[in-house]
Amino acid sequence: MAAIMAMFSVQVYVFVSRRLYAQLDAELQTLAQSAALSLSEIKTEGKPYLDKVDKVPWRDIFNRDRHSLEWFRADGKLLARKGAITLHLPPKLKEQNIVVRAIPDEKTFQVRAFTISVHRDADTQQRPVLEGYIRASQSIEPVEQAQLRLLWGLGVGGTIALGLVGIGGLWLTEYSLKPVEQSFLRLKQFTADASHELRTPLTVIKTSVDVMMNHPERIHPKDAKKLAAISSATAQMNRLVEDLLFLARTDTSVPTARREWTKVALDEVLKDLVDFLEPSAQAKGITLIAQDIVPMTLVGDAMQLARLFSNLLRNAVLYTPAGGTVTLSVTRVNQVTIIQVEDTGIGISKEQIPYIFNRFYRVDKVRARKQGGLGLGLAIAQSIAQLHKGKITIQSQVGVGSCFRVHLPTVQLGDVPPANRTSTLQLATPSRPAMRNS
Repeated sequence: MAAIMAMFSVQVYVFVSRRLYAQLDAELQTLAQSAALSLSEIKTEGKPYLDKVDKVPWRDIFNRDRHSLEWFRADGKLLARKGAITLHLPPKLKEQNIVVRAIPDEKTFQVRAFTISVHRDADTQQRPVLEGYIRASQSIEPVEQAQLRLLWGLGVGGTIALGLVGIGGLWLTEYSLKPVEQSFLRLKQFTADASHELRTPLTVIKTSVDVMMNHPERIHPKDAKKLAAISSATAQMNRLVEDLLFLARTDTSVPTARREWTKVALDEVLKDLVDFLEPSAQAKGITLIAQDIVPMTLVGDAMQLARLFSNLLRNAVLYTPAGGTVTLSVTRVNQVTIIQVEDTGIGISKEQIPYIFNRFYRVDKVRARKQGGLGLGLAIAQSIAQLHKGKITIQSQVGVGSCFRVHLPTVQLGDVPPANRTSTLQLATPSRPAMRNS
């Protein structure tokens, strides 16, 4: 829009400027044509003729303070001059701009000059005889002042127009986006409601299958595999429902009431997670190392923080081959605590890194499908980190491994009651794996 306004302003400025100069040229041409009748008298009487003001035909349109008239012979020699402007240049037909220097103050200004030729009819049928030239000139200061006023008008008017267009555009954008926002809010509400409503039937199905599987003598051998598949599918659906419900809640304007946050002993949360995941890591032949886990306290939701680091550690163990290493370390830089989860796993390509925090995005779809991954683990981890005013960064190289760093502010709220540790391990020991978005 600004480019359109600029182009429009330039075109208006050029058009008006040309019209102003055309009007000035017409005025000078009329003055020169009126003075052409005096050329023969000036040739006869000379400069004294110009003092006879009552006889000159151009006296009514001549302004001595603004105009200047010059009469030349056919050879270009000056015969007489009338007016305040002195030009020391030979006559040149048609209009021209001339820069003149004022003698007293040495200032320069531009003059518009218009020159016409004066001819006398020949006695025979030959071409008319050139008698001389008349040059009328005037300072272009009035034109420049009009151009300056035009520029100011275009500038101020254009600025106001752009402001009004911007305000109108914002209003129209907001107005047009309201249906989209309402649809998005309805979609989020539907996701939350559907996830909540699905929990009960899924729980009933899972409980019924578990009861049946606890009495294998009542199950036909051919139905055992079917019940196992139903149990696995129910568990996967239950994980999906729980993850969607969590993300739907974090998408709301107030995901978690901060008044419910407490002081969290982060070192104890991390140690509990390492103790819980170490058997599964050893079963895969992976070394799980915890280093520099010094006592430290954060303010937040203990269960959510445990879920965040559980997802990252489970991903590292899941995607690290046998004989590899997963290292958990903590450092503190000023008022920021950095929790680092580094593995020697399969790694992630640079092209895929920008998308790994997207929901349902999986790097290795085949491996994730076999492990029951849903592509929500890292999305949940990022949501929890952002909820606690933190962020997650990643460095990875295919075939070398990945390094996830969680940056969390050490101090976020004022004095709050100490955390109850009993809920931390509860979240750290879920019956489902937190899958890498792959």
